[in-house]
Amino acid sequence: MDRDKYSVLIVDDEESIRRLLQKELATSRRELFVAADARETMEMVREHRFDIIIMDLRLPDVKELELLIKLKETLANVEIIMITGHGDIDIAVDAMKLGAYDFIRKPFNLERLDLVVEKAHHKVVLSRENAVLRQRAESKESPVTYIGNSKSVREILFLVEKVAPAKIPVLITGESGVGKDVIARLIHQRSACADSPMIIKNCASLQKELARSELFGHVKGSFTGATDTRDGLMAFAHESTLFLDEIGELPLEVQASLLRALETQTYRRVGEKEERKVNIRFLFATNRNLAEEVERGRFNEAFFHRINAFNIKVPMLSERKEDLPLLVNYFLTTLSPDGSQYRVVDSAMNCLLRYDWPGNVRELRNVIERSIILAENYIITERCLPRELVIQSEGNEDALSLESVERKHILKMLEFFDGNRQKTADTLGISRKTLYRKLVSYSAN
Repeated sequence: MDRDKYSVLIVDDEESIRRLLQKELATSRRELFVAADARETMEMVREHRFDIIIMDLRLPDVKELELLIKLKETLANVEIIMITGHGDIDIAVDAMKLGAYDFIRKPFNLERLDLVVEKAHHKVVLSRENAVLRQRAESKESPVTYIGNSKSVREILFLVEKVAPAKIPVLITGESGVGKDVIARLIHQRSACADSPMIIKNCASLQKELARSELFGHVKGSFTGATDTRDGLMAFAHESTLFLDEIGELPLEVQASLLRALETQTYRRVGEKEERKVNIRFLFATNRNLAEEVERGRFNEAFFHRINAFNIKVPMLSERKEDLPLLVNYFLTTLSPDGSQYRVVDSAMNCLLRYDWPGNVRELRNVIERSIILAENYIITERCLPRELVIQSEGNEDALSLESVERKHILKMLEFFDGNRQKTADTLGISRKTLYRKLVSYSAN
């Protein structure tokens, strides 16, 4: 935010007053605009962002205070200074009750007006900076976590830590529901632009005809329906992260333009010749095999190679079932409506472990949310699980029990730490004595 320069709109139906204030308030720090009535004022505020509005209490095309009310309803973090005559003091007081910053009486004390304008600008700067700080605080209150302790999860977290500080584009691949968006948020949280909000767009929701406009913005009249000038996602993501989910759905004709933006960090709004410079970290995700899409002519080859410079593949839940108990406990805690502690009985947990989870982590979350509603005395049994899940898990020949998953996970961790029992126990959150007892029971079986 630029503390030095700011914009001021002067609204008065008398040209002589507009000229006087333009001359007397002019400094290198202030950009001054003028309007003669309420209609012109509303046109100006739609096209420009003002910090301060100085306006006459009485305008020819609107009732007193009506324009003030409208401006306060439609504009954020703008201070309004009223110009009043000798007989309008009571109305001016009412204006301040409605949100006006201050009022100045005619004939003007220009020194006082200059001081009021400076104080109003200081308030605007503080209000906007406080809004940014609140936004940052809110984003830090809910840090994203990727739940699991399997080898694949540890590998992903290692890659995230390494690539987050870099500026290289990242392509996150995996089936629907595996948590690709969580990985994107983790990368953003650990990047240099973590204090700025990440801009997210699912390319499947882009209308083919308007995809270029949504990405890059457009100028008024550039195509049918472009009734005003608008910024796109590129402008919103400046100095932050742009995460484009389901990038395989992006229209082929737009991919070349996005490739150029990736390589040059510049773009043009639709209908505009001027290039705009940006500083954006790009993240992409897809559940498609983009290499195959390239072979079939449905995806731009150069664009694919550029976004695939660093790939993170997120495994299916069925490939990391040892993480399932951890995920279940996480969802039981985060989805509990009143903070109560829910428990899944072993028979129900075994059903969850035997199920194939075609919907991956998203499906597991939905199942746990449903089970919490059906639970009695905070205990989740097989009756709380979807019927089709129980039937499928019972017919799974490769069924896993909770005990077998625990055994598999402990032995994997022991192998990972080269047989070091103390490190293994610390990582598992159990004592070395407990670990020893479990290992003895495994050899006895």
